[in-house]
Amino acid sequence: MTRHAFEEQLDGLHRKLMSMGTLVEEAIHKSIKSLVERDVQLAEQVIASDHLINELEHEIEIGCFQMIALQQPVGGDLRRLGTMLKLVTDLERMGDHAVSIAKTTRRLMAEPYVKPLIDIPLMADHVKAMVRDSLNAYIGLDKQAAEEIAMRDDIVDKLFSTIFRDLIDVMTKNGQSISQGTHLLLVAQYLERIADHVTNICEWIIYMSTGKMTDLNN
Repeated sequence: MTRHAFEEQLDGLHRKLMSMGTLVEEAIHKSIKSLVERDVQLAEQVIASDHLINELEHEIEIGCFQMIALQQPVGGDLRRLGTMLKLVTDLERMGDHAVSIAKTTRRLMAEPYVKPLIDIPLMADHVKAMVRDSLNAYIGLDKQAAEEIAMRDDIVDKLFSTIFRDLIDVMTKNGQSISQGTHLLLVAQYLERIADHVTNICEWIIYMSTGKMTDLNN
């Protein structure tokens, strides 16, 4: 395979990865919107469309393994393919968390909320921005942007702590709110985990750029 053909095949995999990232970002957005607006039909869309994310993950993995096996890339090319394999795993897990949030909408559809949903949508906005910006950093191979995006995980963690304290307070004062409060805590936890996956992506962007692994989860 010529260098030009190799680059074309690699670009094709990059495009699929970006499509996967867009689907994941949309799934996060729709899942939170369904929760806030009690839109069960929207939640069902998120659940039903998860197979598209999984199919893209599979296609990208197969493409990467074929290129590694048949072209035996080294150096930067091998790092690019290895990074792509890691990214699709993190993106697929983000999609799974969005599905879990959508399933929470389905579970809580008949209940009035124990408190207004303010911090959870705010937390989701930060998480969605991190997902989008990390994909842009991947496209631009922007090490500095990756480091900055990972630092924003602290904002998400602080919002999670606020949500945790508020819901624990509600559940302590009203025992009947415990079940719903637990589900809402899980939603916040799913968002927190998505942000952690973004941090993983940022670490792999830095690896792709420098060839060195960096721990950004401290």
